[in-house]
Amino acid sequence: MMNLIAHQLKKLFKMAHPKRRQSSTRRDKRRTHYKAVVPQLAKDAATGELHLYHRAHWHEGKLYYRGKVVLEKEVATTEEN
Repeated sequence: MMNLIAHQLKKLFKMAHPKRRQSSTRRDKRRTHYKAVVPQLAKDAATGELHLYHRAHWHEGKLYYRGKVVLEKEVATTEEN
């Protein structure tokens, strides 16, 4: 009875198992495509700040994109009664 149940469970829960061990050379060849790349930086004409291409960046409380101010940081004011 137990052998029958175990056999049915094996049929239900099949997992992939390699037939042979993969050599370290083959493993390393596969992994060569995953490289760390150096991010490409641009220098903003307005501020001289280095930033990533096609990304907005903050400089002195202002958000710049392509040399233009897009957003200014609001200064929080406290009210005293």
